[in-house]
Amino acid sequence: MTESKRVALISGAGRNIGAATAKELGGRGYHVVVNYRTSGHAAQEVVAAIEAAGGTAEAARADVCDADDVAALMAGVRTRHGRLDLLVCNANTVTPPFVPFAELDWEAFSAKVNGELAGSFFLTRHALDIMRDQRSGRIIYISSTAADAIGATLAHSVAKSALNTFSRHIAGIAARFGVTVNTVAFGAVHTDATAEFSEAFWNYTVERSVVARRVEPEDAARAVALVADDGFGFTSGQVIRVDGGFEVLDRQLHPLVEGPR
Repeated sequence: MTESKRVALISGAGRNIGAATAKELGGRGYHVVVNYRTSGHAAQEVVAAIEAAGGTAEAARADVCDADDVAALMAGVRTRHGRLDLLVCNANTVTPPFVPFAELDWEAFSAKVNGELAGSFFLTRHALDIMRDQRSGRIIYISSTAADAIGATLAHSVAKSALNTFSRHIAGIAARFGVTVNTVAFGAVHTDATAEFSEAFWNYTVERSVVARRVEPEDAARAVALVADDGFGFTSGQVIRVDGGFEVLDRQLHPLVEGPR
């Protein structure tokens, strides 16, 4: 059992934000369970990187949308470590269809919404079983500012909006166990999934960012680590927007109502 280290499980940790978060938490003293579904080689590379930096980690395969897979995954964590201090629900279970509503079919829409919630639902249920017994823990959901967007992001936006609401309900349930639950909603992060976005899109994002550059997975990882930190333990049930100031600057440049002169 892992007794001297806090244990963190990150779903979809073989690539992008998940991989960067695993490395960040490994560097902060967590033993990291690097969950993956198909990217086994990449997950092993993440484990190797954490160990090379002096941390400890393990790769664990499970489809987080499969109830039996998740049950086995979490049973293994309990058996090997006897604890779970942090769950980060990050896995991108279904690639969202970015098309206008007139071109969006129900199967693609429902698959995105169901996939988004299933991964978090199954992981949360088992994580809470462990955290309830130890009377402590943190759960962090990875969401998107697309929850507030209007346009061709319909399926993605609805899925993330549902996740945000789900997280607030879980926060209320978990409070009695001494467990905090928060959601980190990112603006556009430069990952494999967004690399194909147009140059015009990225230019638009950079121009309306306080940091004046694209947000990278490492930036996102540091934000997650901050929310997981003990200093954040007084906060629960929040959806925390991390977008480089995009929303503020965009509204300043395109105000809905003209302000005082």
